[in-house]
Amino acid sequence: MSQLLDGIRQNNFLVIGRAGMDFFPHPPGTKTEEATEFRSGLGGSAANTAAGICRFGGRADLVTCVSDDSIGRYCTNQLDHYGVGRKHVRPVGGEFRNSLAVYESRVAEHQTVIYRNGAADFEMNIEDVEALDYSAYGALITAGTVFAAEPSRAAAFRAFELARAAGLPIIFDIDYRPYSWPSPQVAEEVLSKAGSLSDMIVGNDEEFGFMAGDIAKGEAKAQELAQTTASMVIYKMGEKGAVTYMGDDVIPTGIYKVEALKPTGAGDSFMAGLMAALAAGHDLQDAIHRGSACAAIVVGKPGCAPALPDLEELNAFLKTHPGPSGA
Repeated sequence: MSQLLDGIRQNNFLVIGRAGMDFFPHPPGTKTEEATEFRSGLGGSAANTAAGICRFGGRADLVTCVSDDSIGRYCTNQLDHYGVGRKHVRPVGGEFRNSLAVYESRVAEHQTVIYRNGAADFEMNIEDVEALDYSAYGALITAGTVFAAEPSRAAAFRAFELARAAGLPIIFDIDYRPYSWPSPQVAEEVLSKAGSLSDMIVGNDEEFGFMAGDIAKGEAKAQELAQTTASMVIYKMGEKGAVTYMGDDVIPTGIYKVEALKPTGAGDSFMAGLMAALAAGHDLQDAIHRGSACAAIVVGKPGCAPALPDLEELNAFLKTHPGPSGA
């Protein structure tokens, strides 16, 4: 546990995973098929997490591939906008394309359409991750989507090996997206392997249940990981809050109830807020509450990266909202 927290407190993260482009109909509440105007923003779970960390004053370098075209350049320009380091972002040519997410700013009958065919980020390879100086960072963060296809999968596991050799703790957001995987069986095997190599694991009840082979066994799987290979496991349960396991210790936490505009972006904002709070020296329970507040802020505004709070906005939210409930 001390190695995990010491790494996070350096507030300098190596983040591995995709940067994409988001489209959302405007104004909020508009159905995609009825839209005449769209807004754009940075997307991709890893890029969003990195952007959120930077919004709080931390440092984050992203490792991924983007398409060598105007959409890929849009993504790198957006990374610059948020202050995310992109010296390890490699453009790839040919028919590979950046991922595109089209989602609506509404909760009732919400629709999200993801375009991931021939995804450029899956072209990240072993040479990309072997070129990194892991000793320059405090911790490695990644999400499950990097493991969904080759050569990205092998590269991500190689990055885990090199991070461990350099003494970096590994922080893993399960982030299971069925559309990216060749089969549920492959996903279960690969994500379970990644979880067994991680120091900190964050996922929701369905994701842990998926790793366990049965949603009813998800919580037991989270507990097992905390008692065997991981220093910390955060088991998220939506409106019921979250439970954090550290060995035999159990910390339940609630959520901030807000009027949600959309369901997307909460997990990335939670991770960014949690990392920023731990890096700033907040105790674990308070850090989880601050991550939950970040998630609540993001679901209340259009966009994912554009909705990420900074420290001033987060503190203002905490002053005007009652303590979290649930759990």
